[in-house]
Amino acid sequence: MASPSHRRSLRRRRALVVSAAAVVTAGLGASLFVMNANADENADENADDNAAAVDLYHQTLAEKDGWASSGTGTTGGTKADAAHTFTVSTRAELVKALGSASDTTPRIIKVNGTIDANTDDADKKLTCADYASGTGYSLSAYLKAYDPATYGTSKLPSGTEETARAAAQAKQAKSIVFKVPANTTVVGVPGTKAGITGGMLQIQNVDNVVVRNLTFAATEDCFPQWDPTDGDDGNWNSNYDSVTLRGATHVWADHNTFTDAPHFDSANPEYYGREYQIHDGALDITKGSDLVTVERNQFTNHDKTMLIGSSDTDSVGKLRVSIHHNVWKGIVQRAPLARIGQIHIYNNLYDVTTLNGYATQYSINSRAQAQVVAENNYWTLPSGGKVAKLLSGDGTGAVAGGGNLVNGTATDLVAAYNAANSKKLKTTVNWTPTLTAGLETSAKDLPTSLGTATGAGVLK
Repeated sequence: MASPSHRRSLRRRRALVVSAAAVVTAGLGASLFVMNANADENADENADDNAAAVDLYHQTLAEKDGWASSGTGTTGGTKADAAHTFTVSTRAELVKALGSASDTTPRIIKVNGTIDANTDDADKKLTCADYASGTGYSLSAYLKAYDPATYGTSKLPSGTEETARAAAQAKQAKSIVFKVPANTTVVGVPGTKAGITGGMLQIQNVDNVVVRNLTFAATEDCFPQWDPTDGDDGNWNSNYDSVTLRGATHVWADHNTFTDAPHFDSANPEYYGREYQIHDGALDITKGSDLVTVERNQFTNHDKTMLIGSSDTDSVGKLRVSIHHNVWKGIVQRAPLARIGQIHIYNNLYDVTTLNGYATQYSINSRAQAQVVAENNYWTLPSGGKVAKLLSGDGTGAVAGGGNLVNGTATDLVAAYNAANSKKLKTTVNWTPTLTAGLETSAKDLPTSLGTATGAGVLK
């Protein structure tokens, strides 16, 4: 049973959410209103406890706030007792706090400052050379072994050098992959620049997880694999998303920042004439994951950003995701790429101006019969940009909805795309969104309102 103080906090939160409805009508986000309404109570607390008055660590997803509010809703670790409430500032402390991925005991994990995933248990920095040590891997040997001129282009690498690469990659994974149990809240402590550098939160086959107020940066694979059969010219493919959902349900990702910084793709070398890509996804939702709400995050300086559905045969009847009030800036593609599921994309801000070498290919891709409703979003399109390239598809996906603005002008994105492409996007879907708390009926104010109300470090 929650303590009396928790009950008071929850009653207060409900009252604030109700009050926030009026603010949403005026074009401001409910989360920002809740944050500001509680901030005055919080001014005198220290860094670790300054969320006590707001009870940031016990906040749950509001009713009807996207797919993750469906059914039992998403509460994370709000029922955690004192023994399962942790403050962590190192990789080793985070691993200990997470415990076993099969332990369903509610837990709250407060991340105080930036945790470097590429460290050992003594907090000593680890490098790619450390992971390669003892495995027999070297990049020069790998490049020599699988040069398309001699190895060919019809089969994946196999043999001694590929075995060594896989071993080195697995060694890195032991350090940087953090497995999140069910009924867990992971929240950055306000005012501490909270986040995880170089790591991946893996939310796999568990239910009821909250991830908030964290910066995920520089998630990098030291050992990409060459695949000569990927595309016409082959590709280097890496592991490790910053946050990955695999078979996960009821997940709320709120007020986080995702970025490749400080190593941008423009600094990647080329081997075999292809970019040596060390980054994978930012936040991927795959393997039958379901009932997910992604709100008020910033996605920036990244290529393959959000994948919904790992393949065209991922789970039918699942992959239900709500994506709202996020900022996408300097994103090449997959914002998101959606397969199969029912995806609601609303009140997002897309700035498709090239940033740090990241040039947009498209924003939203609907394929494999995905049922996407995209409404009241705002695109900032630079001079010379083409509206027809904001969407993409394979001829089986659908994008419904309206109220989308491009540089402030109402624009039929699907009509523009279909006029320029032979594989048409369908314009009707098999569902109607109802879990739409906070939906703004106009996108015109999003460039202003979302600038200071999204990403890590905003919650107080």
